[in-house]
Amino acid sequence: MATRTNPYGAFNFLVQLGNTSAGQEGDIGGGFSDFSGAGNEVKFSEYRNGNDQFNHVRKIANTNTTDDVTLKRGIIGDLRLFQWIADTRRGLYLPLTVTVTLHDEGHAPVCSWRLNQAQPKKWVGPTLQGKGGGEVAMEELHLVAESIDFLSLSS
Repeated sequence: MATRTNPYGAFNFLVQLGNTSAGQEGDIGGGFSDFSGAGNEVKFSEYRNGNDQFNHVRKIANTNTTDDVTLKRGIIGDLRLFQWIADTRRGLYLPLTVTVTLHDEGHAPVCSWRLNQAQPKKWVGPTLQGKGGGEVAMEELHLVAESIDFLSLSS
């Protein structure tokens, strides 16, 4: 990634659900307003040989876990997000590659996060209120993934 003196804004990104090329809608359509929770944690085991000269343990990396990710978007009448979790509930194994690409101010891609073997864990529908406040009806999708990759796309 090119070195910048100021960080990229968090407001310009593209979410692709499924195996598509850049700029296409993907298996599931609609723009997302929020992407959160991306993370990875490495677990460590403590180990010490009985004949070690120093009385301390070594930390040895073993398994790692990928945190759950949350995507939010306004309700657009497209049922594919809900259909994906409904299919998963029925026992269908339908993992997707989910790619979130961050863009710079000129809309050029600079980096991306790729969730491998992502599956829906939880769908949350909108909060509706009759007070007429002008808020957008939102839905959110919580995803689990087997691994996450971080890719630099800028030169």
